[in-house]
Amino acid sequence: MHVTAGGDQDRALARQARLVAVVIAVTMLVWVAAQALGGRMGLPARYAFLVDFAALAAFVWALVVTFRLWRARRNNRG
Repeated sequence: MHVTAGGDQDRALARQARLVAVVIAVTMLVWVAAQALGGRMGLPARYAFLVDFAALAAFVWALVVTFRLWRARRNNRG
């Protein structure tokens, strides 16, 4: 079976999409766990803000990569 360059690119885009999904899922789990543990341990609010900003950074990264994936797939069709 002969693999075309388009097939390789589709696989690469699918791999990036899976990575985005994993980053979103792990970020959400870590964020929820950190919020719960921080509240139970009585950590200062600055640590909660640190976790919040790290989660926001991960979500922004995921949004940017998702947008780039969407544009790449759209450009491949046309």
